[in-house]
Amino acid sequence: MTNNQINFIGWILFVLSAIGFIIASVGHFWAMFGSVFFLVACLVFMIPFFRKDD
Repeated sequence: MTNNQINFIGWILFVLSAIGFIIASVGHFWAMFGSVFFLVACLVFMIPFFRKDD
């Protein structure tokens, strides 16, 4: 397993945990805000995995 594969699996796990936090925080504005913000941050960190190298 390469380092990129391990990093990608780690980010997938972070995204899944963010989705779990979103589900758990339904009905609580600030908790939902933080959870969505965490999910967006995880997705931003995953951008390099999907970009083509020049």
